[in-house]
Amino acid sequence: MAVIKKERKPKPDASTTRIQDPEGTRRNILEIACKEFALNGLSGARIDEIAARTRFSKRMIYYYFGDKEGLYLRALENAYRQVREGEAQLDIEGLPPEAALTHLVEFTFDHHHRHEEFIRMVMIENIHHGQYLEQSDAIRELNVTAIDHISRIYSRGVEEGVFRPGLDAVELHWQISALCFFNVSNRTTFSMIFGRDFGAPAQLERLKRNSVEMLLRFVAKDEAAAER
Repeated sequence: MAVIKKERKPKPDASTTRIQDPEGTRRNILEIACKEFALNGLSGARIDEIAARTRFSKRMIYYYFGDKEGLYLRALENAYRQVREGEAQLDIEGLPPEAALTHLVEFTFDHHHRHEEFIRMVMIENIHHGQYLEQSDAIRELNVTAIDHISRIYSRGVEEGVFRPGLDAVELHWQISALCFFNVSNRTTFSMIFGRDFGAPAQLERLKRNSVEMLLRFVAKDEAAAER
């Protein structure tokens, strides 16, 4: 009797598996693209390098994102989406206003420290004078939620008599962003100029506590600030 050998089906490679998962493919490309843009800027980033690190062809990347500028814009949107989604997951609605604001500042500080590519992307977009961000309705919509979030915290603080009235939610967001952003954007130069490692764990913890205290003192009513 003849022995019939069964043909073995070739195992799909990683690229084929990802193609069957379009959303996973996009996420993977965007993750690598964000790092490449953050490292080399829009003009210096290379689609060849992104393709090599994702194991996708340039053709596949162009299929999903059109061109390098289209990929840059989607990577920028994704970077903003990650920080806004992180804020939305904070369980602070039931906390007293001061505690809620503390958690928001701490989250922002930690997020920026852990996602330096977000800071680099924002810096690069400012070099381009917001040329690409201006084209994105998604980023504007995402940041509306950030302002709503801080506005609710601030309004509760005013109602409960612990925050002073007359402050603007967008300006509060500016102050939080400034304190947490600078920690990443200027850490290297500050460390070199002043001979201190501003990226050391103990130093970061101290800077985070200082950022929280500065924001709380800024929003506090005079009586509350005097008690600190």
